[in-house]
Formats: sequence, structure tokens, C-alpha cells
Amino acid sequence: MDLLSNVRVVLSHTSHPGNIGAAARAMKTMGLSRLYLIHPKQFPDAQATAMAAGADDILEGAVVCATLDEALQGCVLVAGMSARVRDISQEVLPPREATALLMQQAVAAPVALLFGTEMSGLTNEEAARCQIMVRIPCNPEYSSLNLAAAVQLLSYEMRLAAGQGDCGAPDLRPAPAEQVERFYQHLEQTLVEVGFLNNKHPTKLMHKLRRLYARARLEQEEINILRGILTVSLEYHAKKAGQTTEK
Repeated sequence: MDLLSNVRVVLSHTSHPGNIGAAARAMKTMGLSRLYLIHPKQFPDAQATAMAAGADDILEGAVVCATLDEALQGCVLVAGMSARVRDISQEVLPPREATALLMQQAVAAPVALLFGTEMSGLTNEEAARCQIMVRIPCNPEYSSLNLAAAVQLLSYEMRLAAGQGDCGAPDLRPAPAEQVERFYQHLEQTLVEVGFLNNKHPTKLMHKLRRLYARARLEQEEINILRGILTVSLEYHAKKAGQTTEK
């Protein structure tokens, strides 16, 4: 089951259509798709579509609601976003802790992230409908966060909480131990031949070089490149030594 499909992003009384489009784009980049709009000032709107930058499907699937009750129907946990200090009874959590709780509940039923209007945030009535509040730890001297930026940050945290945080790192395939050992032998031989390494006491330096290359976790292609360099270096050294002898 895709847990993110059970997450609603609810925007209440959004003033600027561009923020709706930017929020849709933020959602799509993190795999969220369920957008609910409570009485938006302008929607649909060309500016929303422009700011969505390809997330048109999120806008087309957006559910426009007349009331908060309609937007939250069926949700078992609602997290309200607020930067203001309030005299509230709900638990106030940072994004990572809040999204972990939301994901636990999303296994069985819809959950919601509730965002208030751009100018004043959630009303007291909206905040009262939330079981937990989420506060993004911003610079206390400048804590004004754009609506779409807040949606982006929470969408990212939801993706991590859903276990979809793999950044797609390249598949590392280290070379077999015997190939690595042949490289070390080739390296030692070359360093002795060119006079860089004293063949009577090679151990200490070679240990350091082994640690250096071990950290790199060499792949087979990289081993081939390095051994090619060593071969050319030996040939060049031999040629230069031969020219010196002739003179």
C-alpha cells in the first residue's frame, strides 16, 4: 500500500492562486497527490496552473470544499501547521515527530495536514480541530515561511516517514578481493621500480596506501584504470632509464 495516498494536504481559504499551484508542485515532487481546498479565493486559475509547473494532475484532482468538516471527513488524525505561539492544549511537535505519528495512522485511514490562510494562518476554530500542532523550527527573528515552502517541507518529511527516502544512490560494485590484491602488488612493484619505495622497507607505506584505497572501495573498472596508469608509468620509466644509459 502507498501510505502517501492516505495523506491529505488541506489548504484553508488560500488567498493567492499561485500558492495553490506551488503547493501542488511541492506535493508531486514528494509523491503526495490528495489536495483539498477549503473555500479558495480563486480556483481554478491560470496562475495556479502556471505555478504548478507540470503538477496539473494534482490541481485537476483537487477537492474543493465549502467547509472544514467536508475536507476532514474520514480523517483519523489532523496535524495543524502554525508558527504562532498560542494558548493551546494540543501537543506541539516538530515536523519529523509529527509525520511519524501521521504515518502510523495512515496505514489504516486518511490523515490530514491542515494549513491556514497565508496572512494569519489557522483560525482558533481550525486549530481546535487538530489533534496535534506542528511548528517548523525557523529563525526566531524571521519566522515567516511561504505557504508552498511549508507544504514542501512537510511533504518531504511525510515521504521520509513513509519509508520512501531512498535518494537513488548509484549501485556500488566493489572489485573482488583478488583483483584488489593484484592491484596492490602491481602498485608496490611500480613504486619500487621508479625509486619511490624502498624495497627493503615497503610495509609501512603500503599499509597506508592500502587504507587509502580501501576507503575508496574500488570497482573493477577503476582497478583497470589504475593498473593501466601503473603499466604506462613503468614503461615510461624504463624508456627514460634506457635513454640515460645510452648517453
